[in-house]
Amino acid sequence: MGYIMDLRKIVGSRPLVMTGASVLLLDQNNRLLLQFRKDNRCWGLAGGSLEPGETLEEVAKRELFEETALIANHLTLFHVFSGKEFYYQYPHGDEVYNVIATYICTDYHGELTIDNEEVLDLRFFDVQQMPPNISPPDLLVIKEFMNNGFTI
Repeated sequence: MGYIMDLRKIVGSRPLVMTGASVLLLDQNNRLLLQFRKDNRCWGLAGGSLEPGETLEEVAKRELFEETALIANHLTLFHVFSGKEFYYQYPHGDEVYNVIATYICTDYHGELTIDNEEVLDLRFFDVQQMPPNISPPDLLVIKEFMNNGFTI
């Protein structure tokens, strides 16, 4: 998150429009991969912010790899989310209005490995048995995914 951190040095914690991508990664049993985040101690999707020059698909693939060590062979755009519902204030006070391109991934390889800088745990969950403490921006994405029947 170099670009956002550089901006934070200038604007402090004031709201930023933060563009990024997240990944709805499903295993062969249609279970959804979630990470237990260090920053807010909630479950969430692999994802992060756009760096200058990146495409949104490149962000999704990079963040998936950085946070899980999994490599996406193919991504399918699910939806682009934005609006006041995607305002979020991090526990340390930084405020953002998220613009999130969310991708579905069922074609991937690699061995699931926790990124100790950002992630405390990684687990696959049945979409009908999600944990109660999902990160607020990701909860909206996951609900939309489930409302669409999570068809691939």
